Amino acid sequence: MKKIKVLIVDDSAVVRRVLTDIFESDNEIEVMATASDPFYAAQKIRNEIPDVITLDIEMPRMDGLTFLKKIMTQHPIPVVVISSLTGKGTETAIKALEYGAVEIITKPKVGTKEFFEEAKIIITDAVKAAAQSKLKRKKLTEIKVQPKYSADAVLQKSIQKKSMIKTTEKVVAVGASTGGTEAIREFLQAMPADSPGIIIVQHMPENFTRSFSERLNSICAIDVKEAQNNDTVIRGRALIAPGNKHMLLHRSGARYYVETKDGPLVNRHRPSVDVLFRSTAHYAGNNSVGILMTGMGADGAKSLLEMKEAGAITIAQDEASCVVFGMPKEAIKLNAANRVMPLNNIAPFVVKHCD
Repeated sequence: MKKIKVLIVDDSAVVRRVLTDIFESDNEIEVMATASDPFYAAQKIRNEIPDVITLDIEMPRMDGLTFLKKIMTQHPIPVVVISSLTGKGTETAIKALEYGAVEIITKPKVGTKEFFEEAKIIITDAVKAAAQSKLKRKKLTEIKVQPKYSADAVLQKSIQKKSMIKTTEKVVAVGASTGGTEAIREFLQAMPADSPGIIIVQHMPENFTRSFSERLNSICAIDVKEAQNNDTVIRGRALIAPGNKHMLLHRSGARYYVETKDGPLVNRHRPSVDVLFRSTAHYAGNNSVGILMTGMGADGAKSLLEMKEAGAITIAQDEASCVVFGMPKEAIKLNAANRVMPLNNIAPFVVKHCD
């Protein structure tokens, strides 16, 4: 298999070295070159086109956003933004997604061996997902990844088929990864102010989910917020799982609420779609709708089937409208989706079904 060629653009020599070490430890990735700023990066690109660029967004001479705009308008190349966790950095990174970046990851830092191993998984998976994105003119063969844990690590599977009696309130559970920020934006903007309660897992680092939620809240008819532990799932509100925390649905009487908690990476992610969907199958059952959107890997596929078996309506985004047709494809293989449909049809279907 041809290796994925990566161009690392970061003004920190330490970060460039750490990223190089991470990529060189993966036999599916090779570092084509490194550059300390966008001007040097442009020179490298003139000599050879990388499959993926990892891009810092706060650099001297030319900021990362300006460079990203030039790339996307002149010669689209999949870009993974690597940013710090500062407030300004998170806001700028969210803009980068709107400009065409396919993933956001946090800058690697010195820590424990466990931290480094998790960072390695997240960073290499982000690059592999970017290499598959439809921004590329030459599409790579899908790269298979092996999950580190299943949802059993956080929540045991329910043996119930129809876990809850029917109620008038519905819960809409959404999972997405690469390309999901724009897919979720389009979906939420199409939902009316009185839409059923929505709970979302988008693979994204901590703090970035807060900026992402605030951005969506400013442009959507419904309220959008980063979930906090014990938040109630109510009509007209979407809760987005905080980065680096799993989110589970619970029910007490007629009240649905969420729990945010620590735990191991599930299917190589935290938050994990599988964790959210499994808890939704258990506590909402046939009162729920499950939607699996664009993304690499298989997170959410098995638990979407659990939702279907519990009586939920389940939807997979179709290949044509996905940036990466990984997670929905795996769900379709399992016959976990009642419906397979393009992104722009999902919101109208949900509104009609939940009316």
